Amino acid sequence: MAALDLQEQEQLEALKSWWKDNRSWISATVLAVAVVMGGWSGWQYYQHKQATEAATLYQQLVEQLASNDAKRVNDAAAAVMDKFASTAYAARAALLAAQVNERSNDIAKAKTQLQWVIDHAYETTLKDVARLRLAAVLLDEKNYPDALTLLEAKHPDSFDGLYADLRGDVLNAQGKVDEARSSYKLAYEKIDAQSSYRNLIQLKLDALGAAK
Repeated sequence: MAALDLQEQEQLEALKSWWKDNRSWISATVLAVAVVMGGWSGWQYYQHKQATEAATLYQQLVEQLASNDAKRVNDAAAAVMDKFASTAYAARAALLAAQVNERSNDIAKAKTQLQWVIDHAYETTLKDVARLRLAAVLLDEKNYPDALTLLEAKHPDSFDGLYADLRGDVLNAQGKVDEARSSYKLAYEKIDAQSSYRNLIQLKLDALGAAK
């Protein structure tokens, strides 16, 4: 190797001096980046593992639906909700189980599961669905104030028709005919013109008669 000239030697000495002064900071920075990247990879793996296991349990729940065995369905749903509450499967499991419990007349359990979705679901659409269903249950129980409170919650425009229709049902049950009529009219306007659901709303409006 050719001998280094004076300028190269000076540059080498300067680099050595710079490294001596800064190596601790550089090493710490590199280590921090490695930890972050390693941690992110680990978190990604954990998330994937969680989702895979949750999907397996959720599939077992779906298979149990055909049995019409409420206990089996509830046990399967509880397994997903307890172990994998942070996944998208948990709220869906709770909604399915609540539907089974409503059919089997275990209303208390259904209400608990619907409230769980409202409190814990990460997808706002699932929360909106749970509010609608819980409000319908409360309407059947004649708990009109709590039903209306749920229906006043903020929701996407796509839910306006459904919320307004159910609000009309609650108001009508309370004997507030004019308010119910207004709510049904809003529901009629918001529901897709091609939807047969509009016919049901029109029947409700017809039953209330013309405004006085």
